[in-house]
Amino acid sequence: MNKNKYVLGIDIGGSHITAAVIDMQQRNILKNSFTRERVDSHGSTKQIIHTWCSVIKASYKKVDIQIGCLGIAMPGPFDYDNGISYIAGNDKYAAFYGLNVKEMLASELQINSDQILMSNDAACFLAGEVFAGEARAYQNLVGITLGTGLGSAVCKEGKITDANLWCSSFLNGIAEDYLSTRWFLKRYYELTGLNILNVRELTLLYEENQTVRKIFTEFSHNLGLFLKDLQQDHVVEAIVIGGNIANASSRFVPNVIKYLESQGINTPIHISRLNEDAALVGAAGCWAVGAANLTE
Repeated sequence: MNKNKYVLGIDIGGSHITAAVIDMQQRNILKNSFTRERVDSHGSTKQIIHTWCSVIKASYKKVDIQIGCLGIAMPGPFDYDNGISYIAGNDKYAAFYGLNVKEMLASELQINSDQILMSNDAACFLAGEVFAGEARAYQNLVGITLGTGLGSAVCKEGKITDANLWCSSFLNGIAEDYLSTRWFLKRYYELTGLNILNVRELTLLYEENQTVRKIFTEFSHNLGLFLKDLQQDHVVEAIVIGGNIANASSRFVPNVIKYLESQGINTPIHISRLNEDAALVGAAGCWAVGAANLTE
């Protein structure tokens, strides 16, 4: 661990890259190293690699630390062990299809590819919570991120895997149809005929708007049903919820708990303390003792 006292955690999303140096002994972020930049995910591989590496270098430079080990949280489909992307079609980062992203990064940064570990972004969220957040006391739990999409991961006896539940059959569609930002926007339009930008705007209207309260009540039921079904397939000591929608947790979590209790389920629900930093910490945490416990 000593030689890896500082590891750079990197979270690559659809439109941004975020990086920060993690103190692996203290299990926290060196805040001065925090760097975030917008990425044109439909650009050329050369452009994207250049942007990513600029952020990586800038993060290290801010705290005057030499480039060392990198942990990267990356969306899939992806061969994380070998660093090869299988993101295809019109999806973001499709230009990397079939290419060895790990080798491309190593070449641009002039480091060895074995200094880079890549992992699934949803698994990294839960790994961050287990390593330094709300889930440190548990060995069997579920983590979900509620935002633009639905992310999910399972920790079983300390081994973390991507649960990939976004596309699981749920109600009249798939889970992500009912547990994401777009559901809120769609439902608000259905009930009012008005468009709204995001869940935060709805939250601001909660106290004064009965329709908004109705929407959050419906969301609570959807999430409660999803979590009930989830616990039929997994042994769960606790649930950790993150993502942008979790910022409005006071508007729906109490009703989720009430619903689960009515079904005889008393599993503790924790709201992510690390939130957007969880994937950074989890990606870096792959270098900690027990890194092999994070799989895809």
